[in-house]
Amino acid sequence: MIPGFISFGIGIAGLILPVLPGLPFFLISSYCFAKSSKRVESWFKQTKAYQQYVVVFREKQGMTLKKKIRINVIADACILYSIFIVNLFWVRVMMVALGLAKYYYFIFKMKTILPPETADDRH
Repeated sequence: MIPGFISFGIGIAGLILPVLPGLPFFLISSYCFAKSSKRVESWFKQTKAYQQYVVVFREKQGMTLKKKIRINVIADACILYSIFIVNLFWVRVMMVALGLAKYYYFIFKMKTILPPETADDRH
């Protein structure tokens, strides 16, 4: 159960700190809570973070374009800030590689889904 709470805390931090992804940590929390206690798992599934990020991602296997853009803009700002602040060449190269990997994942691997109101209008 302790790893679940640690992952949940890191996931919450990921909502605030754009460089840190929240979703993978919420998924780890979900797994840990499911294995440890039905009561804690039930509590976790009622949290706003679980409802907004994990449920939508699990059900639809993707993210809206608006969320993708928001996450990428904030993450890019942090990556650029890190590149200008750090004077180590290899760290700069790693940050650029991280940014490129992020774009590759968001563009080619993660499905873009329609927002709920747009999806309802199409039917």
